[in-house]
Parts: sequence; C-alpha cells; structure tokens
Amino acid sequence: MKDKIEKGDIVVINKSGKYDNQVGEVSGVDYNIFFVKIVIVKLGNQEETFEEKDLQLKTKKPSLEEVVASIDKILGQVEQVTNLPIKEKIELPNRLKYLKLDIPKLDKQLIKKNFDVIDEIFAATRKADSSASFWQEIDPNLEKISWWIRTSL
Repeated sequence: MKDKIEKGDIVVINKSGKYDNQVGEVSGVDYNIFFVKIVIVKLGNQEETFEEKDLQLKTKKPSLEEVVASIDKILGQVEQVTNLPIKEKIELPNRLKYLKLDIPKLDKQLIKKNFDVIDEIFAATRKADSSASFWQEIDPNLEKISWWIRTSL
C-alpha cells in the first residue's frame, strides 16, 4: 500500500520533463474538479503542482511521537554540553521539557517561542565548540523538531 502524501513530506518527482527526479517538500494538497489529488511541491524558491501519481514519497514528515522522542534524545545529550553558562545549564533542559509538554497541545506561539530559545542557546554553544561528539545526536533531532514545527503548525 502506498503511503498518502501530505503537507511537509519530502517527495521525488517522477514525471518526464523539466522537474524529473527533483526532490521537493510538499507545501499543500488539493483536489481538482475531477477529484484527482493535486500536490503543491516547493522546489527551491518556486512551487509547482503535480498529480499525486507523478510523485514518489521519499521521507514522511515526522510524527508527534517522533518529535517527542527527539526531544528526549536531546535532553539525554544536554548534560554532555560542558561549555554552557550557568543560566543556560538550567534554562535549556527546562525549555526542552516545556517544549515536550507544549507540542501535544499544538500551541503554535508557545512551541515557537520555546524552540527559538532552545535554538539560540545551541547556536551560541556551537560557536564555542562545534566539534564535540554530542552534536551528532543533537543536530538531526533539532532538525526533525524544526521540520515538524514548520510543517505542522
């Protein structure tokens, strides 16, 4: 059974022509007058429309459960971040826990606010030490959370 293509998914275009084999992110789904599913795909700075049959699902948007699991993985790594100032040592785990509680409520403003603070703390920390091994666990999980926020709220 073929997975349904939804907003936020990453797809490969399987249609001969200009966009063949290009990868894009689904920015919207609609139906034409014949009830054929039309998918709007963001390709760089532009959007193009395709019928669902012309697309192949490459990566599903992360689920709520995957995002919560990503937060847990980051929480597990926070103790290894040694160059955090005292204030951020307390604030970062708290913000992550708040984010974990806010995500199931789908409160866009609260989620965005907490994620932005978390992202800022990690950005400042990365400048001080970008070679530490914990980034290999933190970065993909941060990206997964960011992807979910961008496409789900």
